[in-house]
Amino acid sequence: MTDRDERARNVEVVRRYLRTFVTKDLAELAEVVHEDVEVYGSGTGVRGRRHPEAAVSSPGLTVLDQEILEIFAAEDRVVVSLAQTYRRDATGATTVQSACKMYRLADGRIVQFWGEQDTYGLLRGLGLLPDEPITF
Repeated sequence: MTDRDERARNVEVVRRYLRTFVTKDLAELAEVVHEDVEVYGSGTGVRGRRHPEAAVSSPGLTVLDQEILEIFAAEDRVVVSLAQTYRRDATGATTVQSACKMYRLADGRIVQFWGEQDTYGLLRGLGLLPDEPITF
């Protein structure tokens, strides 16, 4: 397999993983995410596929749409910037959350990823935090 072929395969694996946030297909997630995946973000690090599975199947929260704004592959890494439209099922409120993620792949599966997303904006947009400035 050429480097170009491997990069293309890695991009497709990451696209499949991201698509599971819309489809909630945990079988597909298991195909593309290693069982002992390492996940880093928001100042923490955890290990195990159960963590992304929990994020994909968040009860009461539905991803209505996903837009990959940019995706870039280099060697065994794929970097993505994206926007997801969420709905809070209890109220019908919707909002868009932006995120930037970096994935490392081995043998066609995600083995590590790092990222940040606008959780504060998501919570405000869904009416879970007051829509006013925070005073420090």
